[in-house]
Amino acid sequence: MTQVLPLGAMSSQLHANLATFERSQQQPFFVYDLDSLSEHIANLAHDEIKLWFAVKANPLSRVIQTLDRQGMNFDVASLGELEQVLAQGVSAERVLNTGPAKSAKQITRFIELGVNTFVVESVNQLRLINQISAQFNVIPDILLRVQLRFEQDDNNPLGGNALTPFGLGAQEWASIDLADYPQLKVIGLHIFQWGNMLDSAKLISLWQAMISPLRALASQLKFELQVLDLGGGLGIPYAEGENKLDWSTLTDALVAIKRQAKVSELWMELGRYAVGEYGCYVSKVVDIKQNYGQSLLVLQGGINHLLRPAITEQPFPVSLLRQSTQARQSFHVHGPLCTSLDKLGELDLPQDVKVDDSLVFGQCGAYGFTEAMPFFLCHELPAEVVFSQGEFEVVREAQPASSYLC
Repeated sequence: MTQVLPLGAMSSQLHANLATFERSQQQPFFVYDLDSLSEHIANLAHDEIKLWFAVKANPLSRVIQTLDRQGMNFDVASLGELEQVLAQGVSAERVLNTGPAKSAKQITRFIELGVNTFVVESVNQLRLINQISAQFNVIPDILLRVQLRFEQDDNNPLGGNALTPFGLGAQEWASIDLADYPQLKVIGLHIFQWGNMLDSAKLISLWQAMISPLRALASQLKFELQVLDLGGGLGIPYAEGENKLDWSTLTDALVAIKRQAKVSELWMELGRYAVGEYGCYVSKVVDIKQNYGQSLLVLQGGINHLLRPAITEQPFPVSLLRQSTQARQSFHVHGPLCTSLDKLGELDLPQDVKVDDSLVFGQCGAYGFTEAMPFFLCHELPAEVVFSQGEFEVVREAQPASSYLC
């Protein structure tokens, strides 16, 4: 039996060469397929939908450069993300500032660097941006972030109907007077409450349910609703049998929603859906044991490199890097940290897996290294590698603890 690597949409050329490249690496690493990513982003382009990349999903320089060449705009939620995007030659005019924490210092720096579009999450943020804009004699474009309550009440990484720090309810926003903020131009509303959605019908239903209350809010606040920003939330499958969203179905629905909402622009902020399927993580097995009738593997890297399984209880898909003809069995796969939380899942692998074998985790192009907790126990930082034009390039070498300890 030939093992199929869980590399999703990544190229067959990368499949064929990954094992050879891995032998040159001593530490865990991420690898991103830039050519396949570029083709994917080109296929997402749509004349009626403005696309932003949520940089939190993957801020690697080469990923940003790849998306920039395909005309993506950039949603940044911190000064660090902004500086990383600008360092790749992206114009500040193509940056949208999101995120629940916007201090006066951060707002000042964003305006100094030329950012002119902000998603505002609170009345306090509105006040601060108004004051600082007056100091710089600028009038930025503003979208108010809205929380709505819906019948759907699933557990969700973005909170769903739960109380979160993201935006305000329509009633809270309706209590303000935009005339009190003359240095701002409110052009639209932003709403984003669900993440990693795989059900197109449910996602479209939620979008449609937003139209009426958002238009009502704009009317109450007496501004022209020019822009509707529906955030992201589009998921990718992590387990066998999970649904894969069809982009054409979603774009047809979004164009219809744009018409119904009577807005001139409809925005989407894609993170996971943009890059998630175009990266993988590779780590060696350092120990195998049997305990209470169960098989356990311990890897070089765990939640210090891949935190998502610990916070979602959903593992990344995995495979043995080398070929094996052996039957598969269940293994409890753990990382190197001294906490039981460091578990990457209970995963099926060939029963002949052994120490020094490498495992490949797929769908790691988003929410990989920069979402992790790399400093606990002072293990090495993983390398980040790109694959383009048939060649691997190490963008950042694996780093020892001495590189960050003082």
